[in-house]
Amino acid sequence: MNQNTKTILIIGGIILAIMVIVPTIIGAIWGGQGYGYGMMGSGMMGNFGWGWFMPIFMILFWGLVIWGIVALVRGLSQSGGADSSNRADSALEILKKRYARGEINKEEYEVRKKDLT
Repeated sequence: MNQNTKTILIIGGIILAIMVIVPTIIGAIWGGQGYGYGMMGSGMMGNFGWGWFMPIFMILFWGLVIWGIVALVRGLSQSGGADSSNRADSALEILKKRYARGEINKEEYEVRKKDLT
């Protein structure tokens, strides 16, 4: 997993945690003010004051889910092609460094470079 994917997952986790924690805190503060329990109990969601926040929460939640799926698919589709080219580039870079340090001579460098490309 590369650094960008880790960063995206961390940010997504933080956003999801905020989306769960903030309504819970707001509901705990505003929860039972002005509403009786009535015949059916405290109402949906335990009267946590989610009424105004639920549509916003659902849009953000599903947007985050869709965004995560798109990011995952893009990451998986790019990892195959990009990873193999990075490996070839890194092998060529290692070969150049070995030649620069004098570990291999010019003929060996040329032969191995031809094998890599």
